[in-house]
Amino acid sequence: MSLFSTLHPEWQVQLADLRTEIEVIEERISLSEVLPAKNQIFRALNQPASSTKILIVGQDPYPNPEYPCGLAFSVNPHVRKIPASVQNILKEVVSDIGKTQIINGDLAPWHEQGVMLLNRVLTVAPGASGSHAKLGWQTITTRVAEVLNERQVVAILWGSYAQELASIFKGERLIVGVHPSPLSAYRGFFGSKPFSTANKILANAGKSEVIW
Repeated sequence: MSLFSTLHPEWQVQLADLRTEIEVIEERISLSEVLPAKNQIFRALNQPASSTKILIVGQDPYPNPEYPCGLAFSVNPHVRKIPASVQNILKEVVSDIGKTQIINGDLAPWHEQGVMLLNRVLTVAPGASGSHAKLGWQTITTRVAEVLNERQVVAILWGSYAQELASIFKGERLIVGVHPSPLSAYRGFFGSKPFSTANKILANAGKSEVIW
C-alpha cells in the first residue's frame, strides 16, 4: 500500500498535485527506520477535510518509539509516562473549560470530533528529534492548512514552527500562542484559554462545539 493511498479520499483529491512529492518522501524514508508506523503517518488526514473544524499544529513526531501515533501531541493510549506537553495541554483544558474527557495522553477523541492534530513534519528517525525536517513535509502540511483555511477552519498555532502557517489564516479564526512544552508553557500558554476561544468561534459560526 502506498503512503498516498492511506489518505482519506477527500485529501487524495486535495493533494493530488503533490502526489509526486509524497512519493519522493516515501522513497527516502523507506531506506531506514521511521516513526510513526507507515499506516499512521497520515493519520491526521484520515478524516474528511469537510468535517474538520479546528486545526492544531505541532512540530514533528516524538522521537521516543513508544509515543508517535500520527496525531500531533497525542500518544498511544497504553503509554503510562505521558509527555509533559500533553500534560500541560490537558491542564490548560481543565483550567479553561473546567474538565476534560481525555483520561490518558490519547487525544483521538478530539480527532474524531473534527480536530486535526497535524505536525509540520510528519515523520522522524527514532531518537533524533527534527531529523526529517528537510524531507519536504512542510510543502504538504502547508497545503493542508491552505485547504482548511478555505473551509473556514479555526487554527490554533502554538510555538514558532506552527506559527509559520499564521499568514494563511485571517481574523478571529487564528489563535496564536506559546508552545505547551515545559520550556515555555509558563510564559503564556497557561491561562491563554484557546479551547473556550475556539469553541466560541465555532458557536458563532453555527457549528457544534468540541467536547475537550
